[in-house]
Amino acid sequence: MRILLTGLTGYIGKRLLPVLLEEGHEVVSLVRDRSRVRESLKNITNHLLIEADLLDRNSLDNIPENIDVAFYLVHSMSATQSGFRELEEQSAKNFVDAIDQTSTKQIIYLSGISNSDQLSSHLESRKQVEKILMKAQSAYTILRAGIIVGSGSASFEIMRDLVEKLPVMVTPRWLNTKCQPIATANVTGYLSGAIMRQKTFNRTFDIGGEEILTYKEMLLQFAEVRKLRRAIYILPVMTPRLSSYWLYFITSTSYNLAVNLVNSMKIEVVCAENSIRDIIDLDLISYRDSIRRAFERIEQNLVHSSWKDAMIAGNRNINLEAFIEVPRFGCFRDVKSVKIDRDPDDVTKNIWSIGGKRGWYYGNLLWRLRGFIDKVAGGVGLRRGRTNLSDIQPGDALDFWRVLIANREQSWLLLYAEMKVPGEAWLEFRITRNPEPVLVQTATFRPKGLIGRLYWYAMLPAHLFIFRGMARSIVRYRSV
Repeated sequence: MRILLTGLTGYIGKRLLPVLLEEGHEVVSLVRDRSRVRESLKNITNHLLIEADLLDRNSLDNIPENIDVAFYLVHSMSATQSGFRELEEQSAKNFVDAIDQTSTKQIIYLSGISNSDQLSSHLESRKQVEKILMKAQSAYTILRAGIIVGSGSASFEIMRDLVEKLPVMVTPRWLNTKCQPIATANVTGYLSGAIMRQKTFNRTFDIGGEEILTYKEMLLQFAEVRKLRRAIYILPVMTPRLSSYWLYFITSTSYNLAVNLVNSMKIEVVCAENSIRDIIDLDLISYRDSIRRAFERIEQNLVHSSWKDAMIAGNRNINLEAFIEVPRFGCFRDVKSVKIDRDPDDVTKNIWSIGGKRGWYYGNLLWRLRGFIDKVAGGVGLRRGRTNLSDIQPGDALDFWRVLIANREQSWLLLYAEMKVPGEAWLEFRITRNPEPVLVQTATFRPKGLIGRLYWYAMLPAHLFIFRGMARSIVRYRSV
């Protein structure tokens, strides 16, 4: 079958694509920014990439007419604290208008469990999207999930931050809220299993694992799997605002995402019915096993997608292609060149391992301080880390940077800053090989007004110290 897949650069989209291809489907992936797609996904048999923006109806004319099934996996969980509902509704309407011009027989949408009388603004928005998709000429299948648990999922990473960093937690009362977590593999299993299954046509299903747990129980079971002793105390007087700050400063979430998560976590997300199990037969993975499997993938460096690499972890409105060409005029630049007296490929490996656990090779304490300041200022901080220990792809999050170019053959890595700065910043690493190998490290800053210029000059002493040491250390570093 020919499948249209939206949301390829999102967490579930990246996991679903290989499942669809392995099942023998031909997949057409609709992406807003082709530069954010991993190179390994651009030249795959039976996979076609088309560039279009769901907010631009005319661009959707690029969708081929001969489509059998369309997946709608588009959400804006942390884009802003307001205004996202209008964007999601417009995207859905444009999608339906475009799909109605094709031969699509079924639309499959991954929504959120919404059985409570009082819903968060995001769950309300998703219900509205459901209503819009139901108006399409094609049959619809809506799968509603709650907490999705797997390596790289937002829920998993947030719980990991909390459990591994806090031996004792004084937490908000929403930790007593009940939910029904589901493993990532089961989500993709239900999504692929629903394809052209007549019994799922024009129906809505809740999908979840077999266990109903409170968030507190999930954290404690997470700790048990990791063989950690943890104590959790509920503080009933903690307000939603304080809860958001608590989650924001302790975990790798952005503030907007923290606010929206807190608003959603106050609401029970428990399946109202599970008739989907009679239609799609899956072996459901227990919560503890989903944690174990996630860490197995992490330990084997096999995390194929992370919520941090989706733009919800930074600035969703950024068009990476617009920043690939680093400006030359009206900018401050710091260029460091270091001769390489060893195999340049070894230095390339060092560049490709930068950030995350490896750190920034020099002045890591200052980098962490800068990350803390960024968090205080409302930025993303350093806690996002990186998805893969040795591989980098365009669009990946790398601490408080976003990867623009990752060309290993040319030993060229270009990063764009998502930290809070009064301007725009790039950090580039490139190895030139003629006449002799040299690492050229370039920091570029385009200031915004007088404050931006004052910021650059105020940071100049630290930059001179850090950037020089970093370039030298990248060349000299030898892994054990």
